[in-house]
Amino acid sequence: FSMSEQAGYSPNFKRPSEIMRMRRKRARLSTSGRDSTESPGQSDSSPSCVRPFSPGPLFNPHNRPGAGIKRRNPFASIENTYSPKKKLVIYNDDGNVEAVDLNKMKKSSEKEGDEDMSTLSDVCNSPHSIAPASIAPPVCTRYPADWSLKTRLLFTSPMSLSWAEQPKAQEEALGIAQHCRAQFSSLSHSPQDPKSCSELRCAFQQSLVYWQHPSIPWIPLFPRINAERRLTGKNSPWAQDIALQQSLMSEWAVSLSSLYSLMKARLCPYFYLCSYQFTVLFRAAGLAGSSSISALISPTTRGLREAMKAEGGIEFSLPLVEERKRSNEGEPQEDEGVEEKEKAGSLSWLKAMGVQDKIKRPDSITAQLRKEGSTVLLDHKPESVVCVEGSHTFTLINFLINCKSLVAVAGSQGLPPTLLAPVAFRGATMHTLKARSVNVKSQVGSVYQNISSLEITGPILPTSLHSITTLLRPAQKGNFSATLYTHTPTAVMNTHTTKDQGPEGSVDLSACGLHPVSVEQFKQPSSLGKTALTHISMNNYSYTWKS
Repeated sequence: FSMSEQAGYSPNFKRPSEIMRMRRKRARLSTSGRDSTESPGQSDSSPSCVRPFSPGPLFNPHNRPGAGIKRRNPFASIENTYSPKKKLVIYNDDGNVEAVDLNKMKKSSEKEGDEDMSTLSDVCNSPHSIAPASIAPPVCTRYPADWSLKTRLLFTSPMSLSWAEQPKAQEEALGIAQHCRAQFSSLSHSPQDPKSCSELRCAFQQSLVYWQHPSIPWIPLFPRINAERRLTGKNSPWAQDIALQQSLMSEWAVSLSSLYSLMKARLCPYFYLCSYQFTVLFRAAGLAGSSSISALISPTTRGLREAMKAEGGIEFSLPLVEERKRSNEGEPQEDEGVEEKEKAGSLSWLKAMGVQDKIKRPDSITAQLRKEGSTVLLDHKPESVVCVEGSHTFTLINFLINCKSLVAVAGSQGLPPTLLAPVAFRGATMHTLKARSVNVKSQVGSVYQNISSLEITGPILPTSLHSITTLLRPAQKGNFSATLYTHTPTAVMNTHTTKDQGPEGSVDLSACGLHPVSVEQFKQPSSLGKTALTHISMNNYSYTWKS
């Protein structure tokens, strides 16, 4: 369509130079005796074709023919013109002019925005107030629960993170005491000076504590998978001493049994068993949406799965394999039908020749080998993750204690698997994660900005990550980001495995040693699948993440 048909276009639009010339002409006419209070557009001698330079229409009080209502000048903006109470001018199809109060429109839009925000998921909370100019984006106060183990965290923030390192002796002692007593101090929403806030520094030290067995100072016992090269050359007195190996395994069995008893009594929320071949995550009832104790093993092999069935009588499932079967439901039957038709077609010509009885058909053993071959393809892959639930987890504990292949025959990996937990257990040694703060300059465009970084290393448990980010929220005034380095074999621990969903809040985990906020975080079912979080960012107290 032509420009003259567009809304707001006037065919009598004049160029700015012509408008200024006409204004000067009208000014001279008004000084020659006309009424100064009368506007040029309302003057009887004013030509009807002249349009005033005004954001409003050209009014026609005398109903003269040919003087229609015209749109405002395109160069003029209602938002940029002064008005003690801004109004939105609406031109109806019948030529009437209507003014609407913008403030009332904004209030009504706020109410509609609040109704829309209420439909967001539980993870994202709606903003309590909405900016008058536009509806603010939803505020995410929680990121998905991540059950993978991390080896390194790198936090960055425009504000200094130096408060997190070099604690005073009293602050470190109080943080350890609070951890052992499961006491949690209340922090102000945003401390003015985090470095002088003793409660914040104590709580940070508390979040760094974890418990481990066995513990040998000169040998790092996490991670255990693919750690042979890192352990080469380390002194291993147990390698040739069978009595010492048996003593270490006996103490390890006591520690493992202690952990399971604590978890069954809901005094320990979860723990990890890290061997040189696989990792096991045990979770208490009530976590990850499960109403019973559960265990995830990854990666697994066909030999381990068969031993669990034959020797231990353990019932388990392959959640990722079952999920793939459900997604492809109906396709295998179709393929089998096509395969049977192809077989019939291939044997029909042999029958016509009379030699069909001389051809050896596939027997049951060959079919079984073909089926076993497909299970072997899962070995050492994320899809090989095994889930054990309920009373079978206790059977799994006994199976692991008596499993001969759990410990390497020789070398530094001849030690029992590493046990990691967020609470104390029998035979455990207390450890703390290592924290180091560095200030760097980062180039943003053509300007260099001061960026503070905080590096944390060690076997970082899921609740440690959550506790640290919870503390950084007020300390960094809601602005920080984190890069997360995952222990790859444990990324699949985020697989949603639970079929039996218990009612929310039915399991009491108040005595498990975790902060109530962390308990609520990890009660939710897993939503990351076989991936893990790689990046977390908080901007204006709102979370975003990548996996």
